[in-house]
Amino acid sequence: MALQVNANLALKLVHDEARRPDAASKLDPRAQLAAQFIPAGARILDLGSGGGETLRDLVPFGASYEAVDHLAHAKGSLIHDLTGAEFPTRAATECDIVVMLGVVEKIADLEALFTHLRFCGRDVILSYCPTNLVGGEERTARGFGNHLSYADLITLFDRYGFRIECTAPVSGQEMLMRLTPTGRVAPVLRCHVAVVSDGDAGNFGDRLGLSMINAVLPGEARVDHMTFRTLRERMETARADYDLVVIGVGNAMFQPLLGDDVVRILARAKSAIGIFGTAYRELIPRAMIDRVIDRLDLWYAPYEDDVRIYGRGRSNAVHLGDWLIEQFPLTEASLDQPLQIGADIGPELALDRTIATIQRHRKVHSARLHPLLCALASAEYAAYSEEPSGQMPGIVSGKFRSMLIDIFGRAYPEQQFFMVDRDAVARYKARVHGNVAAMRERVAAMLRNVAA
Repeated sequence: MALQVNANLALKLVHDEARRPDAASKLDPRAQLAAQFIPAGARILDLGSGGGETLRDLVPFGASYEAVDHLAHAKGSLIHDLTGAEFPTRAATECDIVVMLGVVEKIADLEALFTHLRFCGRDVILSYCPTNLVGGEERTARGFGNHLSYADLITLFDRYGFRIECTAPVSGQEMLMRLTPTGRVAPVLRCHVAVVSDGDAGNFGDRLGLSMINAVLPGEARVDHMTFRTLRERMETARADYDLVVIGVGNAMFQPLLGDDVVRILARAKSAIGIFGTAYRELIPRAMIDRVIDRLDLWYAPYEDDVRIYGRGRSNAVHLGDWLIEQFPLTEASLDQPLQIGADIGPELALDRTIATIQRHRKVHSARLHPLLCALASAEYAAYSEEPSGQMPGIVSGKFRSMLIDIFGRAYPEQQFFMVDRDAVARYKARVHGNVAAMRERVAAMLRNVAA
């Protein structure tokens, strides 16, 4: 069908002061509901003026409104034929939202109307009385020119490239709908994700890790958060299968976190990734960690040490870097007073306040890994105390050494302050930022493949 553009039609700004002061006393329920679908500042074209002056008076601040009854073509006559050559194409193209209240039921050639609407590519707000709500005899009595059910409407919208953004009932016989061209909004592929973390520990790093994983997953993901310590109980009520299982949120895996329960939840996964490092490596049974990594599509390891020890020769092992550095801005500390961070840093302060407190000090000593990482983005001098194992004397976590080698290319003696190479920290943060962005894209691609 050839579409004709009437160059003489254009939207006309209606100023806010033009609203009638008595509009609230003459509300049309259909127009009142339609106004709730319209964002502030929108340019509105009302085809058929089904909302009358009431809709004009209800549109939000900054909106411009024009009704088709007020638009004239070159000959000066009013436009009444919405499906023919007189369709106000230019006005519809220049607006943000096309409104049709009480109009669609009266048009016999809906195919022609939606051909015009699709060509204009704008959101549409319309009302309709489907056959599910209004029967045949009543439709004839009310002069309806078409008779579509809910299913027929969806088929029509889909055929002309629209999706239903939202709906609301006007009455027991009429529905209001907002349509969006499908080219503007990517289809939502629902997916179910299980995230297993050490979240019940409540420490600084684990809390930040949960925030990070929520930002990496697609917005449409339905997420079940589980913890290593409650995994066995949670699996009794968990789903039988997941589109994606995530093991870890940047934390370190150690005994007894690695166990058969982790393998069992991975058995329910259509795809699986791990975001974890290792600690107290001398105490980790090699066979157990191999069982876990074998079942992962990708293992994102925070430190190169992890990849060398457990990922050598594997195609699914990726050196991510410590992604929690994304949470710490590069800034300049201002306080000379040294800050001592003990091993029992907990959830007393909000995360943003904890970060701000750490980054105010030029000299920071930490007995926890991620508070030290936070300090490296701001401090001039830093020192650390290793975390000893509670299971065997003489065994330490090894996490500090792995992190320092990743960032600076070398380790520093425990409990001795060293000067922070700020350029090295900036390079490391930039590298991790790129790796996290690539991981986000890879996770989205995995979920698309699972859906397909």
